[in-house]
Order: sequence, then C-alpha cells, then structure tokens
Amino acid sequence: MRRIIIHPGFHKTGTTGLQETLRANRHILRPDIRLVLRPGMEALCDMARNYSETREDFDLDLVKYEATALAESLASETAQTIVITSRDISGHMPGRRGLHGYGAVPKLMQAIASAFLATLPRDELLFFITTRQPDAWLHRSYDQHLRNSRLPLDLRDYMRRFKTAADFPAAITKIDEALPRYRVTSAAIEDHAKRPLGLADAILDLAGVPDSRRAELEIKQTQSPKTAARMRAKLLELNRSDLPAAALREAKQSLLRGRT
Repeated sequence: MRRIIIHPGFHKTGTTGLQETLRANRHILRPDIRLVLRPGMEALCDMARNYSETREDFDLDLVKYEATALAESLASETAQTIVITSRDISGHMPGRRGLHGYGAVPKLMQAIASAFLATLPRDELLFFITTRQPDAWLHRSYDQHLRNSRLPLDLRDYMRRFKTAADFPAAITKIDEALPRYRVTSAAIEDHAKRPLGLADAILDLAGVPDSRRAELEIKQTQSPKTAARMRAKLLELNRSDLPAAALREAKQSLLRGRT
C-alpha cells in the first residue's frame, strides 16, 4: 500500500529546515519517496490560507477542489511514499489577518482527507504535525510579526493575547477528533534537536527510511536567528510610528541589514 504523509506545519516549528533537508536530498530519496513542496501545490496553499481567514463553506469547497487536483496529479506516481509538506496548508499564521489560533486546521485537514480518499482510496493517509515549546513559539512568532507586519504590541502583551495559539496539544487533539479514520502524529522540534537530521528524521521514521540510507543524507540548518531585545525595541518603535508603509518597510530593511 502506498503511503501519503501530509505535513501542514505548524508555523515556526522547524518546517523550513525540515523541508530544505528533504529538498537537498530528494535525488537520494528517489525513487522511493516523492516530495511535494509549496511550488507543487500553490493553489491549494492559497485556498487554505483564504479559508483560514473567511471560514466560508465556499472557500472550503475550493480547498477540496484543489486537494482533489493535487491527488489526481499523484495518481500515477510510482514512489511508495509521498510527502506533502507546507505550513500554508494550515492557513495563515496566528497574528495574521485577525487570526488568534489554528481553529481552521481541523476543517482544512478534513477537506484534504476527503479529497484524497475519493481520488486515491487505496492509499494510506497519515497526518504529521510539528510543534515547538509554547514560550519559544511565542517569541519566534512575535519576532516574525514584528519584522514583517505593523504589529504594535510589545512582547508581554503579545504573549498574553496569543497564549492559546501555542497550545499545540489542544490543537492536535481537535485535528485528531476531526480525522477519526486517520493516524495523526506529532513531533516537537526540541525532541529531535540532537538527531542527525533533526525534524527530518521524524518524518523519515514515518516513511520507513532505514538508518543505513539516512547516513547518505545531509542536514540543512535554516533556523532564523533570535532577535535581540534592543532590536525588538527599535522594530516596535517603527511599527508604532506614523511612517507610510513603504517608508516603514525601507526603515526596517535598513535596520535589519545593520544588524548583520
């Protein structure tokens, strides 16, 4: 039976490093493992992000439509394992577009599962979720919002407001409840930090890749640097300023370039 592993993130949980490690080694993992990244499912990712914002049934139907198209494109794939990985299929990151958590993910995963079951009924479908320790996740997500949006909150207020977004056990429980016929498994980035391939080892465990073959693979380290308190203060000051959007973006870029 062919196995399909769906990895929807979460955001800021080591997904980029995992994906870059798999991407760098895809020629070695072939022909047994087929890797599908965001460029191979852009429409599905866009529809998932849209649904996370609107929660409209019509937009969820579009998610299912694009998931069906993806499944159909994989029907003739000869690899015994297919890994589909993008944090965007879990929607927008909390803190964007007014979102305060991952409440849309259970419905998104249901729609994707329904599409794959209807299109590829003989395949085994697994869901793999990556997580991070709550305070660490809140710090890293805060830094990203501070850099990439006009977030006006200081760190303390942000952590208070988005505390529930980092309750990953609760989020995974809801995903599990929404997918009673499928296996839902998770891995915390901290638990795999000392493994040779990091979180990529966790997904290769599910794929059944033996250690002897993993010895040929190389890890890609892509973790974002932590933002110093002084830099946070300067970014926050810019976000709270009355600078026009273009000027704000330029000021941030100049500030961040100066850091390096």
